[in-house]
Amino acid sequence: MTVDDLPPRFGSGLVFHGPLSEGRAGRLVARIAAASPGSVLDIGCGQGELMLRVLEAVPGAEGVGIDIDGDELVLGRELAAGRGLAERVEYVEESGLGTAHGPADAVLCLGSGQALCAEGTYDLGVILRELRRLVRPGGRVLLGEGFWQRTPTEAELATMWPGAAVGDHPPLAELVELTVAAGFRPLWVETAGDEEWEEFESGYRHDLELWLAANPRHPLAAETRARVDRQRAAWLGYRGLLGIAYLTLVPVD
Repeated sequence: MTVDDLPPRFGSGLVFHGPLSEGRAGRLVARIAAASPGSVLDIGCGQGELMLRVLEAVPGAEGVGIDIDGDELVLGRELAAGRGLAERVEYVEESGLGTAHGPADAVLCLGSGQALCAEGTYDLGVILRELRRLVRPGGRVLLGEGFWQRTPTEAELATMWPGAAVGDHPPLAELVELTVAAGFRPLWVETAGDEEWEEFESGYRHDLELWLAANPRHPLAAETRARVDRQRAAWLGYRGLLGIAYLTLVPVD
């Protein structure tokens, strides 16, 4: 079995690993760039696409992306080199918890709050305190965070990810108030739309579904099919219930 025979990774064809359209990404980058950050820190960056776009929009700005997925960081370095940004960005393989790569003028944390928490935990209070520590006065934080569009029932929770619970996410209003309590003012509050979710979730499985259709008898087909089916079932379980908010925040005393 060669590398070419192996199934692709989830989301291998996606630009952003979350429900984020090109139009919204452009607006988010413009808002961050308007503050003219000299330094950008991307928590749980993956390939760091949004960070690279901010650097392109702010000539002279420098970026650091941190993630524990070394393969994604390799791809990020290739992206940066291909866009002439290799000298202005550093990719570091580490957890965000207690990182010394800050404070920065702009901090990005899109669906990566777990990188700021102890392993096996997810605490919004901890995440927000860390983001407040990592951003310079007058800077910006771009936070992508989940929220419940309405409180799910026990039956609905049972169709989602293993161990899904009401306490996994707050309602949107509570999420925004938590950012205020942590020392931020919310400059912009927006949420992913249905089309963005569908583009992301279907795109997340797309290459794997094609591989399964072309390789039904591959030794890894049964295992891969089970993973893909679980992921699709989880999405259809939280579809219309789980939202993603994109919050542009400014720190205050």
